[in-house]
Amino acid sequence: MKIAECYSHLNGYEYLQFHKPRLWDEIVSVIEAVDAEEHRTKASKEKTMMGEMLYSPKSLNNAIREGLTTHNWKSRRASYWVTKDAKLIRKTLSLAPKEQKELIIEEGQEAYSSYNQTDFVKDRVAVEVQFGKYFSVAYDMFVKHLAFYVGDVIDVGIEIVPMRSLSAATIKESGRKSRNMSTGVPWYEKELYNLIREGRGVPGVPLVLIGIAP
Repeated sequence: MKIAECYSHLNGYEYLQFHKPRLWDEIVSVIEAVDAEEHRTKASKEKTMMGEMLYSPKSLNNAIREGLTTHNWKSRRASYWVTKDAKLIRKTLSLAPKEQKELIIEEGQEAYSSYNQTDFVKDRVAVEVQFGKYFSVAYDMFVKHLAFYVGDVIDVGIEIVPMRSLSAATIKESGRKSRNMSTGVPWYEKELYNLIREGRGVPGVPLVLIGIAP
């Protein structure tokens, strides 16, 4: 597979090229090592394409994840404490977890433990691979990457999604249209629109949105 498109939010790509070029090269090599056709293993159960062999989101996800794991990218959890008071949450956002809990209790509020977990982190760069449901991408970019950035765990987040061409219908020799993936999967062009629509400074974390194709 290959990186077909790439969008830099808040200079995320530029940051990687200047400060972490080795990590970017690792990600590129992992993607290029995946043969998409080897993962056309899912028999469709949808009425409009019953029995057709589609790219398997789970299989593609696993292939990229296995590649990153071989380069020592590891899962990371960011813990924090929450409460029902919005003003108090604003006060605690930039504090360490222990200080968050202490301040919430001092203010007479109930403190609840929570966390965000990202698939891969290495040298202050986070990577999420999304071939599942489209709503997961928004959660990654606007919640998970941001939480790790605010918590001073990462400097940039990377989101890997399929291009529309990977999931959209193609024309067979018979002239019949056939999809390559199940409906409901995320795709780069749509997620790019969602990201740009929020404005230049939202979310407040440097990101790189990657669209991949065969």
